[in-house]
Amino acid sequence: MADVLHAHATSNGPADPSADDAGQPAAGGQERGPSVFSLELATLSTADPLRWLRRGWEDFRACPRIGLFYGLCFFLMGHALLAVFQNAPAYVLALSAGFLLMGPFLCLGLYDASKALEIHDHRPSLRASLQAWRPTKSTMAIFAGVLLILEMLWGRASLVVFAVSFNTLPEKANLLAMLIDPENIGFLITYTVVGAVFASIIFTTSVISIPMIMDRKVDAVSAGLTSIRACLQNPGVMLLWGALITGIILLAMLPLFLGLFIAGPVIGHATWHAYRQIVPAAD
Repeated sequence: MADVLHAHATSNGPADPSADDAGQPAAGGQERGPSVFSLELATLSTADPLRWLRRGWEDFRACPRIGLFYGLCFFLMGHALLAVFQNAPAYVLALSAGFLLMGPFLCLGLYDASKALEIHDHRPSLRASLQAWRPTKSTMAIFAGVLLILEMLWGRASLVVFAVSFNTLPEKANLLAMLIDPENIGFLITYTVVGAVFASIIFTTSVISIPMIMDRKVDAVSAGLTSIRACLQNPGVMLLWGALITGIILLAMLPLFLGLFIAGPVIGHATWHAYRQIVPAAD
């Protein structure tokens, strides 16, 4: 009997260590990593966004020079948006997505600083923060391209709304009067709904994608899908988080955009802590 068993094992050959759980060998003889859909994302509470902001403020106080540098970048972005409003009002709503589009990428350095404060793998520094994009530059470029396409679609949709609503684009001097004119309520509703749809798509896709790409070196699709999963799993909390970000940025823009020196970096640090709570730590 022993000889028969030995012959049977020999005829089947030794077990292939490169085979996966389904019996199929992984590409290159390496074990496949877990699917992005297998990540167990955290279930959030309504108190979490305020906790993220508090921890973001603590990180800002721990490395204020880094935060103020990026705050200056947000300040300059605000004035660029003001220049667009003064010269091309039809584009202002679409280009306001620059904060949604550029913000997460600009905050890469802030994510790096928060990560350094959390795991102590290196001392937070402006130089290190400016180089945080290098290890994942290809993936970041792909993800930026996707968001840029959404931005361009938003801009085109905004122009279509203007073109359908008015024979000519409103003059800058009459823009405010146009916006508060009750006769244009249909335009205002349509314009706001279009902007809200595109802003929601960009926010849902990118809310934790950039810190995840930087931290776990995942591909752009996996990061985007994980961000969407997080929003679908915690819709109320993520809606609150988006509303807090929008409200804080709007308030920070009121005093000549000076509030962005503080609000921008604090939200950047807070986004890192949102990601760290939502996505489990990599093994």
